[in-house]
Amino acid sequence: MDYLCDVTEADFEQSVVARSHEVPVLVDIGAGWCGPCRVLTPLLERLAKQYAGGFVLANVDADENMKLAGRHKVRGFPTVIAYSRGVEIDRFHSAQTEGFLRQFIEAVITRHAAASLPA
Repeated sequence: MDYLCDVTEADFEQSVVARSHEVPVLVDIGAGWCGPCRVLTPLLERLAKQYAGGFVLANVDADENMKLAGRHKVRGFPTVIAYSRGVEIDRFHSAQTEGFLRQFIEAVITRHAAASLPA
């Protein structure tokens, strides 16, 4: 599935930054021991499947990629960071409701599409 991937420090630039020029990328930074992460990640994965390529979900294991978490100034898990056109455009922390996630995703997709329109 092109819209779900695991990302490491080694492939972050290609899998997230470069890819976000084509489609928005949501970076889910969490850890296996984190209870809220175990709630949020399956919800995000289900939504990624429903949106079928409307955005890419990039999962980052913070324990194995501490430099990425540090670079993004992550203060708690889970943290979800939206990338569009190579830059961060939004983020949220902690587990959220499906309604919140849908609104967040729709806003990110809308901003991404608007950024591609000619001035």
